[in-house]
Amino acid sequence: MEFIIGLFRFILFVDCALLILLVLIQLPKKEAGLGVAFGGAATDALFGAGAGNAITKITKWCAVFFFCLSLGLAVADSHYARVNREAVSKEMAAVMTEGAEKATAVEAAVPETAAKEAAPAVETNAPAPAEAAQPAEAPAAPAKPAE
Repeated sequence: MEFIIGLFRFILFVDCALLILLVLIQLPKKEAGLGVAFGGAATDALFGAGAGNAITKITKWCAVFFFCLSLGLAVADSHYARVNREAVSKEMAAVMTEGAEKATAVEAAVPETAAKEAAPAVETNAPAPAEAAQPAEAPAAPAKPAE
């Protein structure tokens, strides 16, 4: 699906370029407009006297193809995005339920009390501290910066 959408985008790009060129070479009305600036009279000499009608028809069909392809791409992109979003949501839900099942299985297998009882007592030769260490006193006042 991604390849087809990319292909349609390329075709849309080519259609846009062709549409721009067709609009630029059209014969101007009343000898004014953009067609004269880009050699509108040259199309009459190059394609013949009746070329204006043919170029106009081709331009109309390119414009219709442009609009149809744009709408088709919009629908295809939204469908493709929705399908991907649903697939990711399903995968995330599966991972979440799998993780929750593993967590409950681990909790059921090793209860907290059994884990505490199973821990061996460590004997040390060091004497036990009589009282908790007291924090060091804070300095009375901060030093003033030299001027």
